[in-house]
Amino acid sequence: MAGGSVSNFKAKRNLGTRLRELRGKEFAQDVGRRINLSASQVTRIEKGERNCTREVLDRLLEYYKVTAQEAAELSALAQQVWDAEPPWWREYKDVVSPGYAELLERESDAIERLDYHPVMVPALLQTESYSRAVTGVGFASLGPDQVDDLVVVRAMRQRRIHEPPLLSNHSVFTEAALRFEIGDPTARHAQLDHLLDMAKLPNVRINVVPYRGGPEGIHVSSFGILRYEEPEPDVAFVHSVLGTEMKTAPRDTKKLNRLFRDLTRVALNADDSCELISEIKRKLD
Repeated sequence: MAGGSVSNFKAKRNLGTRLRELRGKEFAQDVGRRINLSASQVTRIEKGERNCTREVLDRLLEYYKVTAQEAAELSALAQQVWDAEPPWWREYKDVVSPGYAELLERESDAIERLDYHPVMVPALLQTESYSRAVTGVGFASLGPDQVDDLVVVRAMRQRRIHEPPLLSNHSVFTEAALRFEIGDPTARHAQLDHLLDMAKLPNVRINVVPYRGGPEGIHVSSFGILRYEEPEPDVAFVHSVLGTEMKTAPRDTKKLNRLFRDLTRVALNADDSCELISEIKRKLD
C-alpha cells in the first residue's frame, strides 16, 4: 500500500468490527429482518467480506440508535471504504474469479503466508515459464490470452516477496514437485535455480518433504494459511480441482496450522532441502 493508505479490505474490516460491536448479543437475523437484509449479508458486512453501501449504513445507524459522534466516526470509516483505490487485480477481472479475488484481497493485507502443495511448487515461488506450464491445465476453455493474464496476476502477487510491505512465505512441498517434468530441461533448471535463490531471502523458508517421508509427509489437498498482525485471526484457503474454499472458523484454521506443523516436521530442514534441490539440478546439467 503506497503512501500508508488504508487498503480497501482493511477499511472494510475496521468498519465491520465496529458494526459487530454495535450488534452485541442481538442475532444477525433479527437485525437483518428490521433493516431488510439477510442474516448472511449482515455478518458478511461485519467480517469485511461485503461492501456496506451508504443506504445500508444509514439504516444500521438508525436501528442501533448511535450517537452523533458514533455516527460521524462510522461514516468516516465507511468513507475510507468508498474512497479506497480499486485493487490492482480489478484490471484482470475477466480471468479473476470471485473466489480468487477474495484470496487476492486477503493476501494483500497479510504479513505471512504458509503454503503446502503435494505435487507442485507453490505459486509464490514459481518462475514465469513454470507458472505458464501449470496454469489452466485441465481447463480447455482458457485461451492463450487468459493464460497470459493469469500468469501476470501470479507474478504481481510475487512482488510482495521482494517489495514492502514484505510478505513472509514458508512453503512446504514434496520431492515429487521437484522431479515432475514441467517444461523443457532449461525451464526445469531455471525453476530449481529460482528456488535456491528464493531460499536465500530472509523472509522465505523452504522445506521439502523427501520421498522417504512416507505417508505422514503427504496430504491430498494443497492449502495456504494467511497470517495478520494481532489480533486479526488467520484465514486459510483449501485448494481442489473444484476451486478454492476459504476457511475462517478458528477450529478449521487451528487444524490446518497443526497439519502444516506436522508436515514441516516430516520435511527436510532448510539446508537439506536446498541440498536436495541442488542434487536434482545437477542431474539436469
